[in-house]
Amino acid sequence: MLNKVYRFFEYAYLIIAAFFAYEAFINWSTQRNRAYLFIFFVVVAIFMFFFKRNFRKKMESRNKQ
Repeated sequence: MLNKVYRFFEYAYLIIAAFFAYEAFINWSTQRNRAYLFIFFVVVAIFMFFFKRNFRKKMESRNKQ
């Protein structure tokens, strides 16, 4: 059960990254500084996705032993 929750939050980070990428695209021509902030959030969200996925896989391998 706990694995499913971790997996859900992994993919939630990708959804959040997609939302921020959309916002950056919308704000690019009008508010460039705000678009840069959204791009920063996209990078952080993608980093969190890979970090959480790596952490979950390590936990799964520990539980199998």
